Parts: sequence; C-alpha cells; structure tokens
Amino acid sequence: MPHLLPSSLLFSHHSPFFFPLLRTTATVSMSSFFTTVTAAVDDAKHGFSRPEMYKDSLAGTVAAYDRHVFLCYKDHLSWPPRVEASDADPLPKSIASAWKARKKDFSLKTNITVCEAREKDGFSDGDVLIFPDMIKYRGLEESNVDSFFDDVMVKNEIWGAGAGLQDQLTGSYIFVCAHGSRDVRCGVCGPALIEKLNEEIELRELKNQISVLACSHIGGHKYAGNVIIYSKGPNGNITGHWYGYVTPNDVPALLDQHIAKGEIIQKLLRGQMGKPVAADVKGSDDHKLANGDKKKKQVESNNNLSKNENMVGCCQGVDGVSCCMNVSPETNKGFEETTETDKKQGSKKTNLNWPLLEERRVLTTAGILGALAAVFMAYKFYRRSN
Repeated sequence: MPHLLPSSLLFSHHSPFFFPLLRTTATVSMSSFFTTVTAAVDDAKHGFSRPEMYKDSLAGTVAAYDRHVFLCYKDHLSWPPRVEASDADPLPKSIASAWKARKKDFSLKTNITVCEAREKDGFSDGDVLIFPDMIKYRGLEESNVDSFFDDVMVKNEIWGAGAGLQDQLTGSYIFVCAHGSRDVRCGVCGPALIEKLNEEIELRELKNQISVLACSHIGGHKYAGNVIIYSKGPNGNITGHWYGYVTPNDVPALLDQHIAKGEIIQKLLRGQMGKPVAADVKGSDDHKLANGDKKKKQVESNNNLSKNENMVGCCQGVDGVSCCMNVSPETNKGFEETTETDKKQGSKKTNLNWPLLEERRVLTTAGILGALAAVFMAYKFYRRSN
C-alpha cells in the first residue's frame, strides 16, 4: 500500500505541495475572476446597465401590421448579420427575394422574421409559424417558396391542402431578439433574457404552455432587450405585443401579468399587432390587452391605411426590406441606432443605472484587492517556511 501523507502536512504551508496548489487555485480563481469582470464590462457597455437604457420613449416605435411570419432556421449563433442576403443561407435569401417580388400583392401587412430551429421542441429547419393564425407549416424549401407565397401570403389560403403540412399551434410564444452578429446589444441581452425566461417558466411548470425562441433583428437595437409575445387576450383572440428595454428583472411580470392575466406592461410597450400604439401613450401597467383582430377585420382596417404602409418588411434590411417596419422618415429617425453619430452620442450619455454600476465597481475593486491580499499572504508564509 503506498505511503500517504497526512492531511495536516498535505494542506500545511510546510508542505512542498502547498504553494503549487495555491498557485493553481489562484490561477483558477483569477481566471474565473477575469471572466466575471469581462461579463460585467460587457453588461455595462452593451447590456442592461448600458448608458442608453431608458433614454428614449418606447411607445410608437413599432409600425402597424396584421400578420407575423417566422421562418425556423438554424441556431441564432450561426446567423450572419444579414442572413437574408447570405449565399450560404439560400432559404432565407429565397424568401427575401419572393417578398420583394410579391409584396404589392399582399392584402395583409406582414412581418417576416427568422427564428431559431429547435428539433427537440418541434421546430425544424423550414418550419413556418404564422400569427395570429396560430399555424405551423412544415417543409418549406427553396423549391416551394413560390407556391407558399401564392397560397398563404397572397391568397390567404391553406398551403398544400391535403398534404399534411399544417399543424395548429397552442399556448403562448415569446420571441427574443438575440441576433448578436447584427448588433452586440442584442447578442448580450437576448441570451440572458432567454435563460431567465426558461428558468422562470420551469419554476412555474409552464414548459408545455409557453415557448421561448431566439429571433433575428426586429428593428430598434437600442431598445434591447427586445421581446415579442403572442398569446391569447381576454376574449380568446391572439394578441401580439412588442416590449423594449426588457431586463431579467422584468421576466416575472411578463409571465404573471401579461400572459397569465392579460395585462400590458405599459412602461416597456413598444407597439402591438393590429392597431398601432400612439407615441404619447400613457396608462397604468395593468392595462388590459387589446382584442386580437380576426382576418376579416384586419383586411378592412388595411383599407384605411395609406399606400406607403402596405407592407412591413422582412426584418433584415435587404432589397427594400426594412426590419419589420415601413414608417415615415420622421418616425424612422428613432431607429437609426447603429450610426456613428448615435454611437458617439451614446458614449456621452449618463448612465441611469449608475447606483448598480457603482456597486459593481466597488465589488470588483474589493474582489481584486482580496485576491491580491490572499496571494501575498500565502507567498509570505511560503517564504518564511523556506
């Protein structure tokens, strides 16, 4: 039997193993420490503590629309900045081309967005989710994009009738912009929100009732975290609401108030499917959800809209596609969040969350001093023992 050193010697500063063990522990601790510091810096610059948070009014930053189509496609980490224009992504590119060619034929103002495919949850590459219809079509490919547009987008009919391509969606759907290659703010905020949403959904045992999916750019990077919720309103019709400046702390309210009770979180509301939200909207956070419109009502409402608002874009910004929005130049000024001018202005803005940031700086400083002190004291013991 091999000789074993007593634990008192093994973990004593007199042991020859002590300093290498300390050095290894210190290396691991410092690595973990710098990872934490990097995450804190990312959050302060691009995340929920960034200076631009809450600087702009949210209400009225989403143009009116009647229908939202999501293409399930790959993982959000694999999407290039302009996924609809990438030769490596022929399906989204084919859809963008079809949209450009047929958009004048649509009777319903339609958004088209890419969302992640997730096989284990029943969302495969080429699946198409449509709201407020609550329909999922399976098997969209480059070869049948034209027939899909003819039947569904233009004629508002069932695609592939009798071919077994259609499924009925149930429950509520939450889409979170996590298109990090398009804008780093969405790349930082989106995944954090998705993680928190899934955590809270799990705690409430609602996994079979609420689906959370990462989606591509929806316009308004500076409002990250951006969240869209499709769920039943008080009258049973499907409603769609867009929220901005959402943080992990807001997640319980989205689940317990918006989805469970049908109450709008007014301070975070950007806009909604159907009737647009006025830019100067005011109200309490317990405002009830607006009724979801039926298709017939949507078509009638479209007749009152100006021609230049006939179609909302593919959310990707190519070939005339305008990030799910088709707004006037005046309104569009609010969306120029990625220009150099905006970046410079943003760097000069005061952080509204400075108490939180200040606390993090204090904790960071304390952590550094504590780690240095521990290493210094350990080294002194080591030197004395030799």
